[in-house]
Amino acid sequence: MLLGVTIVMLAVGLTTPRQAAGGSIKGTVVLKGTSPELRKLAVTIDQYVCGKEKNPEELVLSRQGGIRNAVVWLDKPPATGSAEALWTTTAMDQKECMFAPRVVVVPAGGRIDFLNSDRLLHNLHSTPSANPPFNRTQPKGRTITITFEKPEIIRVTCDLHSWMRGWVVVAEHPYYALTDGAGDFELRGLPPGRYTLKAWQERLGTISKEVVVGDQDPTPVTLEMPAR
Repeated sequence: MLLGVTIVMLAVGLTTPRQAAGGSIKGTVVLKGTSPELRKLAVTIDQYVCGKEKNPEELVLSRQGGIRNAVVWLDKPPATGSAEALWTTTAMDQKECMFAPRVVVVPAGGRIDFLNSDRLLHNLHSTPSANPPFNRTQPKGRTITITFEKPEIIRVTCDLHSWMRGWVVVAEHPYYALTDGAGDFELRGLPPGRYTLKAWQERLGTISKEVVVGDQDPTPVTLEMPAR
């Protein structure tokens, strides 16, 4: 009797997480067309820290054409999904006069700790449309924490070093993902249904694609972003 109950409990325990987790979309964001020629960025000041030139990071591709630092999300989240919550606090550093990482995703109401690891003065400057703007100087070692209440995509620059660019993506819901170096991403916790995927990249803009999550798990998808 006890053995039978134990087997039933184990069976329920094994199936329940699968049901709660739901399905997933696993895909790659790739460049469609010829890769544009990107020139190195000239460094005109503070070369003792910044170097003499910088590699352009506005479009970083793998050998197979996968796009790094693209953001993928669902246009409308499912009402009964079980996505893992996004980290409410993350960090963006300034290293060797570049923002690192270049793109961060934070949920609405979350915050970012802006750091400065360089032995010189930097500046944080943004002009968002939905969130309050900020323009603050930042010496080495000072952490500036900023909370972002409303969803939008925000560019962050340094007025002292004109080539520096960073991006804050404030997410409306948990179904957001940032592509890795191969252009890969995954969205989990999706019930079966039809979804509209959106992808954004700082140089290539935004695209959309319909995806159906069904019996196949994960659901594979390739998002092609036209070259510009």
